[in-house]
Amino acid sequence: MTDSSGQLTSKTGWITIDLDAPEASGAVAKASVRSVGRSAGRSAVRAAGRDDDAHEGFDVLELEFAGVRAQAVESGRNRMALLAACFLAAFVILGFRVLELTVAGAPAQLADGAPAHAGPKAAVAETGPVHRAAITDRNGDVLATDVMVPSLYVDARKVIEPVATADKLRSVLPELDRDELIARFTNGRAFQWLKRQIGPRQQAAVHALGLPGIGFKREPKRVYPKGGSASHVLGYVDTDNLGIAGVERGLDDMIRTASSAESGPVMLSLDMRVQHAVEQELAQAMETFSAKAAAGIVLDVHTGEIRSLVSLPDYDPNQPMDAGDAARFNMATRGVYEMGSTFKVFTAAVALDSGAATLDSRYDAREPLRVAGYTINDYHAEERWLTVPEVVMHSSNIGTAKMVLDVGVEQHRAYLHRLGLLSRPELELPEVAKPLLPGQWYEVEAMTISFGHGLAVSPLQMAAAGAAIANGGFRVSPTLLALRDREPQRERVLKPSTANAVVDLMRRVVNEGTGGQADVPGYEVAGKTGTAEKPGRGGYRRDRLLTSFLSVFPASAPEYLVLVVLDEPKATKQTYGFATAGWNAAPTTGAIIRRVAPILGVRPVPSALPGPAVMEAGLVR
Repeated sequence: MTDSSGQLTSKTGWITIDLDAPEASGAVAKASVRSVGRSAGRSAVRAAGRDDDAHEGFDVLELEFAGVRAQAVESGRNRMALLAACFLAAFVILGFRVLELTVAGAPAQLADGAPAHAGPKAAVAETGPVHRAAITDRNGDVLATDVMVPSLYVDARKVIEPVATADKLRSVLPELDRDELIARFTNGRAFQWLKRQIGPRQQAAVHALGLPGIGFKREPKRVYPKGGSASHVLGYVDTDNLGIAGVERGLDDMIRTASSAESGPVMLSLDMRVQHAVEQELAQAMETFSAKAAAGIVLDVHTGEIRSLVSLPDYDPNQPMDAGDAARFNMATRGVYEMGSTFKVFTAAVALDSGAATLDSRYDAREPLRVAGYTINDYHAEERWLTVPEVVMHSSNIGTAKMVLDVGVEQHRAYLHRLGLLSRPELELPEVAKPLLPGQWYEVEAMTISFGHGLAVSPLQMAAAGAAIANGGFRVSPTLLALRDREPQRERVLKPSTANAVVDLMRRVVNEGTGGQADVPGYEVAGKTGTAEKPGRGGYRRDRLLTSFLSVFPASAPEYLVLVVLDEPKATKQTYGFATAGWNAAPTTGAIIRRVAPILGVRPVPSALPGPAVMEAGLVR
């Protein structure tokens, strides 16, 4: 565009060019190039010369245009780089915010769902809900299973009125803390548990409130249809469905793997028909004899499968924290006790198996035995020489102590180790205790251990060792899993002749000794009583007894072992003032065998004479 003065003007405000070409003076050109910017002033370039210099002026003009073009391109590139940097920063900030919200939600979930003792398998390590396979007894009776239930959570970013929301929510769930709710509603976190595993009525009531930010997630909850029955075997789980006690913890990996693989339920060796019978008879004994606690075990002596394991008092695994510590304590596997005279069957087995004694060996029990400042007496003193069968039948402490001296300290200890009485037994429960061994093991310790004092073992250990006597001399590992087609682990620890002879001695105890009240017609019960004074301040307490009865049946071909233990039973009018095992643990065992033998498929047999080993010792009257 040209103005009135002949000046070429650009409306863009970037370039102004002035051209003067007076003809009178020849071909002289004068160029003025102005570059006008928003912040820059004016600049002018003039080029003058003859005709042969005109091309040089236009070259300068072209250079000016190229510089302006390059500056515009560079400015565009800078703007694009800045825009890209802004987008990158926005994505980085967004990523960090997502990570912050994810991590911030985890502690709240852990605080609500995972107890402090959950250990390394806490809920924060899980990527989703934990599903567990069902647990059944050997007959398929369901003992534990998962059900899907709603749990209440909040997304604090969506809560509009925190205070009003808290008040409305507490109208349905008054147990929730108001201040804590308000704090959670205002912290900006995307996910926080409010209450885990609520009922359908509570869910409906909360849903009806229509509160923004409040939602539900369905997750598995463990339920135990049998309530407190077999609670010490089953154990329980935490809110995140992780095993905490019992087989739920001991077999946690197996139970979770079985669920993910859909391989069916985990089958235990328990028979709930037997379990119920043992629980009922032990509860009756506790009431009758005012005992503090009781334990009972029914064991297959050939396979080691536990058909019943009871510890009373017990608890409801659906609400385990409602019970006290005493109720959650598994007396059968976690408690260790000086078992008293039931140990005499092991002493007799060691003496016979090692060759230190025969059934005809005799021991002087006419007077108390004094050793290392202690005096060993007999509760049922015969005050005469006794054979090995008589030592066991009359439960002679003096005879047993002298018997172990013939065996020798080291050999006696080695046999107890082989029987599993000196080490922690293996079982699918975490609540299994180690035995308490004496600090030193010399003659006096061996003598007291021979009749069940000075060495504390669990009822589980006692039952496992007793099975080796009942099954012909094999040590079997007790188990709470149904073996199905698997072979039991067996190790010979006694000669068959030794095991059979000791079973005959135990049968004699029931026929003519202290265990008469355990007898059940047709089932040939063989057993041994045990009454131990519990240790206390200043020595053993005569008024605090632990009574037990170790039995097998039928004696002619033992199939099952039954062990009953009563903690601090009291004398009654019916026991004529006695609180020893023959008056409480023995009749309780008889009541259990009477009920469970038919369930276990044991056929009654005609009453039999004492076994051949006892007859050879001349004890048949």
